[in-house]
Amino acid sequence: MPHLTPGPFRAENGAVGFRVWAPKTQQLQLALFDGEQKRLVDMQREEWGYFTAQQSGVVEGTRYAFLFPHGSQFPDPASRWQPDGVHQPSAVWFPDAFTWHDAGWKGVPRDDLVIYELHVGTFTPQGTFEAIIARLPQLIELGITAIELMPVAQFPGSRNWGYDGVYPYAAQHSYGGPQGLQRLVDAAHQAGLAVLLDVVYNHLGPEGNYLSQYGPYFSSAYRTPWGEPLNFDGRDSDGVRNYFLQNACYWVRDFHLDGLRLDAVHAIFDMEAWHILAELQTSVQVIAEKQQRLVHVIAESNENNVRLINPVEQGGYNLDGVWNDDFHHAVHALLTQERDGYYADFGQPEHLAKAYTDMYIYNGIYSPYRRRRHGNRVTTQPRNKFVGCVQNHDQIGNRMLGDRFGTLLSPAQQRLACGLLMISPALPLLFMGEEYGETAPFPFFCSFGDESLIEAVREGRKREFASDKFHWNREPPDPHAEETFRSAQLSWHWSSDVQNGLRKLYAEFLQARKQWRQQGCCDATSVQLFRPAQSPDTMPVMIVCRGAEPLVVACANLSAEKRPRPEFDFSAYQLSFSTEFDTYGGGRGEEQENELLLPFELEIYHKGR
Repeated sequence: MPHLTPGPFRAENGAVGFRVWAPKTQQLQLALFDGEQKRLVDMQREEWGYFTAQQSGVVEGTRYAFLFPHGSQFPDPASRWQPDGVHQPSAVWFPDAFTWHDAGWKGVPRDDLVIYELHVGTFTPQGTFEAIIARLPQLIELGITAIELMPVAQFPGSRNWGYDGVYPYAAQHSYGGPQGLQRLVDAAHQAGLAVLLDVVYNHLGPEGNYLSQYGPYFSSAYRTPWGEPLNFDGRDSDGVRNYFLQNACYWVRDFHLDGLRLDAVHAIFDMEAWHILAELQTSVQVIAEKQQRLVHVIAESNENNVRLINPVEQGGYNLDGVWNDDFHHAVHALLTQERDGYYADFGQPEHLAKAYTDMYIYNGIYSPYRRRRHGNRVTTQPRNKFVGCVQNHDQIGNRMLGDRFGTLLSPAQQRLACGLLMISPALPLLFMGEEYGETAPFPFFCSFGDESLIEAVREGRKREFASDKFHWNREPPDPHAEETFRSAQLSWHWSSDVQNGLRKLYAEFLQARKQWRQQGCCDATSVQLFRPAQSPDTMPVMIVCRGAEPLVVACANLSAEKRPRPEFDFSAYQLSFSTEFDTYGGGRGEEQENELLLPFELEIYHKGR
């Protein structure tokens, strides 16, 4: 099958062409709308199940749809613009009309990535791509080098996390549509920031999902928690593969995006010899090479499988990175003492120590939660191919109340969490507002139009949190209520000493990490845990050494009590800073001598300083 891009295209004769993959039908008509007037054009059936038609005089914004012989009319599966919602006709839009101002942009090297995950709808009061632009200077000041947008594919209504998108090519109209996304990326590049996009290639949302009318997009051979998986390896799957491969290329080529975050790739099923993820990476990097810039493809996976990042010659998919949930779970369980669900596998200091040295904690060993062995070993894989975090949209939003560290942890624990992330050899990812201890929740929200679906979502949330896995005594917020969505909007306030201090700590840690990289502090990491001999079961003090010599030493008190520093040779090192310095909102003056580590204090020692 040829690699054809579906959707509207500019024909050589100045007309507008329309291409759609619809192998389920033998006939198809293009419906063009001029107000209330509808004009029908017979489409030509071509090889491999594609239909095409060309028409002159079609301008941007013209509404169109496809009419089937049985009389049903549906929007374009590859619609670039859905200004009237998921059930209405598509609108013609071409990405090449935009004038870019980023000709000199080459991207951000992987080792320099500091990723800031954000939700467009709740990042600002306006909830648009345009409104993000005004906040970019504050992110740059913080030390961020890349923003990562949660999914923006058109979804029902105006409120959604984005994982219920049904038009993978159409940027959400309520956010500003494709025009707004292009302006945001252009502005970010001019400011020196990369832009990554979260894309969902494991399922589509339930409402407005008309792909099955056109072809065998979905598979009954597998299951996902969110609906039917996509058909990447069954009969007639070539057209499905091409649809999503071209989608990845579309975002990189036509929106100049610097990378893609592939959602839940463990729910992407493909038994083909050339896995869809490997083919996607190859396709995207061809464009990156043509545009002479860096593009990063990063997977989210709970499989702890290095195949995702291994080179092709080692049987891998050669992706540029992978999220490491183990690190998050280790920090979260340790600081919150939660043991529900998968947190049952975590919570010991030894787990955290292993996350620094081995990246994956469950790397082929037995997982009590799964009741089987899990994962494989990280050996020579570069540590900057792993993305670590202490908060993200999933781990906050999948809690019943969507509560963050800003309400779960004490200020000292939040500062410690920051330090634990920053001393990791993995690439750091922050979730919006984390840097100042945002207290607004990030609960699950949506705005479906189907009343039966709305009620099913409500009841599903209640059932999920009524189980013994979660020990809550109240019902989850109504996901369809506008106030649930509004509650998630960032406050953008860090006026208190504690919040301002936390933000300053993040900024100075990020600056320090940059210096460490420049000085050669990369993958080499070792960890020691020190417990009092008389109390071997107490929470230890942890020493993390970064660099082969090492260059940087972190000393972290994981306990809620004061502790003496361990017997470690600090003679070649000087104290750079502590998470408990009063400038960060802590309880220690910078010149204050104290033989004991404060509760949850993390100190940074640097060689020769």
